[in-house]
Amino acid sequence: MTNDIAAAAAATALPLAPGNWALDPFHSSVNFTIRHLGIAKVRGRFERLEAELFVGENVEDVRVSATVDLASIDTGNADRDAHVRASDLLDVEKRPTMAYRSTRVSGEGEDWTMEGELTIGGVTRPVTLAVEFGGLVDVPMDGSRHAGFEATGEIRRSEFGLDFAPGLLGEVVKIQLDMQFVEPKNG
Repeated sequence: MTNDIAAAAAATALPLAPGNWALDPFHSSVNFTIRHLGIAKVRGRFERLEAELFVGENVEDVRVSATVDLASIDTGNADRDAHVRASDLLDVEKRPTMAYRSTRVSGEGEDWTMEGELTIGGVTRPVTLAVEFGGLVDVPMDGSRHAGFEATGEIRRSEFGLDFAPGLLGEVVKIQLDMQFVEPKNG
């Protein structure tokens, strides 16, 4: 019985040091893909984001939150980006940000699942992300330790009141986050 308890504790042990891990914004990104006319994909990213990773003693204590500035959209076409920001589409005046807050993290090794709530404008819906832990590395220049993650998932636009341009734009938006966090310094 004691071995079972030790095995369960080891399964929930984390490879990350406890504390508040800081986002490395220079090596992190929020990307998306959406179908246009049902025949092609438009890819884009958001340039400005903030995120926090809190690591406790075990996986039940892990918390992640992120806020994305929706006006920072970049699809590689300035005219299209301006139109997407406008009131007839995303309406960044009324919906300046989207925010994610984790409610549960589970998994082990490289493969994890993060359940949480995504809020766009005044609408909040549950969103689950598949998370791949890329590992830990000590950066030679300054000795800081970085952890890398990739998270993927999808949302349905209509669930967030973003049901503009049906037929022109796809209902499903695929999301990919590439994130690096910096280990907290002790002391």
